[in-house]
Amino acid sequence: MQLAELLKNLKFNDQGLIPVITQDYQDNTVLMMAWMNAEAIAKTLETGEVHYWSRSRQELWHKGATSGHIQKLKQFFYDCDGDTLLVKVEQLGGIACHTGARSCFFTEVSLD
Repeated sequence: MQLAELLKNLKFNDQGLIPVITQDYQDNTVLMMAWMNAEAIAKTLETGEVHYWSRSRQELWHKGATSGHIQKLKQFFYDCDGDTLLVKVEQLGGIACHTGARSCFFTEVSLD
């Protein structure tokens, strides 16, 4: 699918962003949730390494550019409504979270 066609199928929010869930392509662990804009999507598909949009810094963010924990793109999906992305990656270095954890989802809420 061409980039222009892909972007037509997506529903970005008022800030031009779309949420993306990042998952390990081998064991399906959910590693993180972040945001992409059209530029981040284009750069990700062009380079094969995942890029996000940093809302706090208001700039394109190449995941792992400073830490070395780069995410190699393996698969790229969008959901049935076109309002959420899923990328499956090879997480180099085994760390996706800025805390040093493999996944950002390590805080469990007790249900009792």
